[in-house]
Amino acid sequence: MNWIELRALNSIYANGEVKLNDTLVKSGEINFLINSLSVLDTSHNKLFCLNGFTDIYEKDYLEQYNHYETFLSDNELLKPQLRFEESDIKILIGIKEDMETGNLLPLREQIIKKEATVRIVSLMFFKNEKYLLGKEALINAVKKLLQIEELADDKDLQYKYVLECSAPQCIVLCENIDFLKRPTLARANQIELWYAGGKNVTKLDYANTRGLPIYYSCDWDYDGLYVIYPLVKEKIPSIQLLTPNGSPKGIEETEHNSKWENIKNKNIDTVLTPEQLSIMNDLIRCNQWIIEESNDLIDMMRK
Repeated sequence: MNWIELRALNSIYANGEVKLNDTLVKSGEINFLINSLSVLDTSHNKLFCLNGFTDIYEKDYLEQYNHYETFLSDNELLKPQLRFEESDIKILIGIKEDMETGNLLPLREQIIKKEATVRIVSLMFFKNEKYLLGKEALINAVKKLLQIEELADDKDLQYKYVLECSAPQCIVLCENIDFLKRPTLARANQIELWYAGGKNVTKLDYANTRGLPIYYSCDWDYDGLYVIYPLVKEKIPSIQLLTPNGSPKGIEETEHNSKWENIKNKNIDTVLTPEQLSIMNDLIRCNQWIIEESNDLIDMMRK
């Protein structure tokens, strides 16, 4: 859902009705409440509540709405024309929390120092380099929460981001940015973390591991194992794939876009250990994946 839908449901809860617009007419969530649960209905260009709506709203929506509204209001992001997706708001809340704990401060310094582009920041936080493009309000919200005045708006993806430690014993290249936002454990265990930006591995042609062992941490899905890891392995032949320990999630259940496909046309069996091959085959058989950030990084390294 986006903020227009969330706000409309709250207005119905408070006032019993709300004026219909194109967003509400096309809303999957609202049509579910109308057609499947029969707790909303429409008449005379209005959307109004029926018996049972209040109970469902208080159970499934009210707490989250109040949390979002408080966050947006407290951070001066609550505008009349706001159209943020609910997933966007959750990411912004995460940025705010990580800034307050200090976890994002090293990354913020690198964003400023390396004049990061909108596309790079989009890839870091939204896992899609094009997601922020054209979304001025969302870009401004990210800059505001990161306390950054400007982002370079170009297509340069030549920088990798590094979470340094005092005396690194090894390097872990991460597919996603999440582990770099949680620096304490990595630094305490002398692990230097790198983030190159998913599929954007060209910059690894110039990577210098300084003789340190290097490992790869990724989503265990089709893209992570069959697309990105082979590209990384070409650039850094000595890199070793870490064995995941997170709980698998259903691909359909999580609406994940990276599906197991064309696997007969690609072969990475030769670079997987027997344990890793068994895990991957189980994931394929059950149509599941393992999210990188659900893993315990230190435990993966101990193995």
